[in-house]
Amino acid sequence: MTIAALVTAMLLATAPLPATPSDAPAGASIADQFGHVQFANSGAPAAQRDFLDGLALLHDFEYDSAAAAFRRAEAADPGFAMAYWGEAMTFNHAVWMEQDLASARAALAKLGATPADRRARAKTPREAGYLDALETLYGDGSKVQRDDRYAAAMLALHARYPDDVDATAFAALAVLGTAHAGRDYAIYMRAAAMLEAVFPTHQTHPGVVHYLIHSYDDPVHAPLGLRPARLYGTIAPQAGHALHMTSHIFVALGMWHETVDANLAAIRVVNEQRQVAGKPPARCGHYSDWLDYAWLQLGDIAAARAVEAGCRPLALAELARGAGRPIPSGRSAMVSYYEMVARRGIEFGGAAPDEAPPLPDGTFLASAFRLVYARAITGPADPAALSAQAGTLHLLVARIRDEAAKLPPEEAQSGDADVARLGIMADQVDALALLAAGHSEPGFAALKALVARESALPADFGPPEILKPSAELLGDRLAAAGKAAEAVAAYRVALSQAPNRRLSRAGN
Repeated sequence: MTIAALVTAMLLATAPLPATPSDAPAGASIADQFGHVQFANSGAPAAQRDFLDGLALLHDFEYDSAAAAFRRAEAADPGFAMAYWGEAMTFNHAVWMEQDLASARAALAKLGATPADRRARAKTPREAGYLDALETLYGDGSKVQRDDRYAAAMLALHARYPDDVDATAFAALAVLGTAHAGRDYAIYMRAAAMLEAVFPTHQTHPGVVHYLIHSYDDPVHAPLGLRPARLYGTIAPQAGHALHMTSHIFVALGMWHETVDANLAAIRVVNEQRQVAGKPPARCGHYSDWLDYAWLQLGDIAAARAVEAGCRPLALAELARGAGRPIPSGRSAMVSYYEMVARRGIEFGGAAPDEAPPLPDGTFLASAFRLVYARAITGPADPAALSAQAGTLHLLVARIRDEAAKLPPEEAQSGDADVARLGIMADQVDALALLAAGHSEPGFAALKALVARESALPADFGPPEILKPSAELLGDRLAAAGKAAEAVAAYRVALSQAPNRRLSRAGN
């Protein structure tokens, strides 16, 4: 791709936003845009298209558009219990550990004031089963308790209706939503096994294909995810999340060209939908972050800078509005921009990134952390400076931990609030200060301990949350000390965790 073409693509870049199937050409089939679903139900004929549209979009995680479709089905048939079920489902984002409990309960309240009232509106035992399961998700207890009860209820529904592919898909997704401590291979493989049983006969079903990718998007299992990844973008070509989702497998396998293509396609589709809605392109967010990382892995710094340049004005505008929370939403332009510039600094060296504007105290704590960290990793081996930077990082970790503790349990705990990984990054700088001061034995011992700590964490999906993986950092320092064989061993550990990563591959 030429730089001119890239810049054109970046002018369309945006954060993920909902698809708008209602803007499709008259008579267009949802199956041609978002995947093929069939769901026997008791709704009126006038509500069928909107209900099925909503169901496909729900499986694609296009939640806002799914909710709008289900509300249209409610309007077409006010007595259609499953339309209200569908709207309420859009407020639970299982694999993101995110839930809008108040909005979900409000959607259900439109159907009836109590669970008994709502159940009485279900016209078949199967529909009553779906409603009963949902009542456990939005009922009493903590979010963890409700997630676990919902998974059990969906597994029971799946057992009761083994030929209902949507019950299978939603049960698998509910199982994934019980991994409260991060990726747990036993949980993920349990979900995958359920989906594999129906995958051969339902390869155009958006839920089956989508949730298989989520089950497999780690370096160990990603080869199994190539089959659904190759399919998903073709069966849901108008779902930005579906197009991006394929890159969960591509990143886990180090397939950088495919990652670029997937995220450019997602950005293009989402911005076409924004244009129809009269909205400007946003140029920041999840898809742009992953695109930027893939360009860095390909060594194309000009392309990566173009992604940053598209996001920068939005980040500066957000900064000027003074809208910074200590731990903002992952969709924040500031979070997106500062992560991209910090990664570029680490990948290409230098006191990165000097062009990033200063942050006011008390806001965007994780963005401030990333800037200090990038400068420590790439700066000179000055023990005093590194010690000071490590102290700043530890203070920021403590602030982030305190702020994360204030978040409600229904709010997603993003990578910005992942204090375990941030703590490892701060400790890396402590180890670098020891090495810079000539304390080689404790410095290398500290780095090796960090490699073990990082390896014990749940596997990342996507670009490494620890911006300079500990094994790669250890390899760099071992190589600089003339310990070539040990360095190669460290780089191989790094590559097992982040396959085909450019700097680890170069060291190996």
